[in-house]
Amino acid sequence: MSETADVYQHPDRNLALELVRATEGAAIRAVPFIGKGDKNAADGAAVDAMRKFLATVNFRGTVVIGEGEKDEAPMLYNGEVVGNGEGPECDIAVDPIDGTSLTAAGRPNAISMIAASDRGTMLDASSVFYMDKLVCGAAGVGVVDIRQPVGENLRALAKALDKPVGELKVAILDRPRHAGLIAQVHEAGAGTSLLLDGDVAGGIDAASRDGQFDMCLGIGGSPEGVATACAVKALGGLIQTVLAPKDDEEKQHGIDAGLKFDHVYTADELVGGDNTFFVATGVTDGSLVSGVHQLGPIIRTESIILRGRSGTIRRVSADHLVEKWLG
Repeated sequence: MSETADVYQHPDRNLALELVRATEGAAIRAVPFIGKGDKNAADGAAVDAMRKFLATVNFRGTVVIGEGEKDEAPMLYNGEVVGNGEGPECDIAVDPIDGTSLTAAGRPNAISMIAASDRGTMLDASSVFYMDKLVCGAAGVGVVDIRQPVGENLRALAKALDKPVGELKVAILDRPRHAGLIAQVHEAGAGTSLLLDGDVAGGIDAASRDGQFDMCLGIGGSPEGVATACAVKALGGLIQTVLAPKDDEEKQHGIDAGLKFDHVYTADELVGGDNTFFVATGVTDGSLVSGVHQLGPIIRTESIILRGRSGTIRRVSADHLVEKWLG
């Protein structure tokens, strides 16, 4: 029996269909704070809602990537166990709002997201905060390599996509550290789309079959890289990362934690196995999902649900009664 037939003959439970309620809840509770300038208030409301919904999910999830260490974050901290204690044991990465500054300013591309995989399969890169990343779609598999010059990768990807380099669009976080990278993209003839925040959404968009971006490049958070890998596995795309410690002390912390430097981490090293889940709900409108919109007595959310094992991609639009959530 083929693997495809086996998925049909023996369907299993898609945990993400339950986790989406937690990202919806976090996104909705952040609504009163969109554009109000208080990112901490927005994050606090989203954290509280996500944690409450996670408590109802039939699983035992250990937060590998969360809001911070226990002494810094009172909820959804690294190492906290969530869920009702029944069902599968999982590693989870949570970000009640990826883009709190975007939310506070009313800017696009803020999302609420959760990634999950089997227990013990997520790389704990918390000792090194940043990593250099390359993310693209299936056309780039076996074609591009983060160790190659940017221009060479762009020309190779353009050839694989059968389009001119000049039509490529590359997502990069708008940071001073990326000035040289942006110049290299332009020198190759490709265009850039500079992200204020949110390289998880940018990476997933680049790995998607119908995304706005052809590639996502640059240094961003290590936790975000691990979460992105969960989604890339479902999309059949490519993610490569190299740890980027800020100084020798941080590098030593990483070595002590068993991390590898001058090493290209692939999707399978960031998250082992194919039993991965990724779910995101839009907080503000973005390229990946639409944000939360209030339509009279209704609040409408849009979410994306990705399953690594089956390669299934779902988009879920839901209407919620305002009086039940924000009344």
